Amino acid sequence: MHSNTSEAATGRQHLHKKRRLANINCSMKKLRMAMEEANDEQNNMKEAEGNLTENLEAMEVECHKLRQETILVTQQTVNTQIRLSLMFQILKARGNRDFPQASRLTSALRELMEKEK
Repeated sequence: MHSNTSEAATGRQHLHKKRRLANINCSMKKLRMAMEEANDEQNNMKEAEGNLTENLEAMEVECHKLRQETILVTQQTVNTQIRLSLMFQILKARGNRDFPQASRLTSALRELMEKEK
């Protein structure tokens, strides 16, 4: 009888050990899957970071272009205002019959327009 009890105990121990190994294997499998998901997520984050960096660089280039265009438009506006002022002064001088002044202003306007070319 003792032998049967001992065999039963050994059988239970073996079964218990087998279940523990199965649980450990299951846990390891879950851990591997979690690690794989974490790696995938990390790779996705690296890719997204690269895309963000690329987009930021493109935005910086575009911002620089816009600044340059703004400077150009501002300068053109200033030049247009100067030309309009000279034209108005020419008309005023002609209206006052101050032809020497009108001639000087016309020459100044021509010089300005030549410089702008």
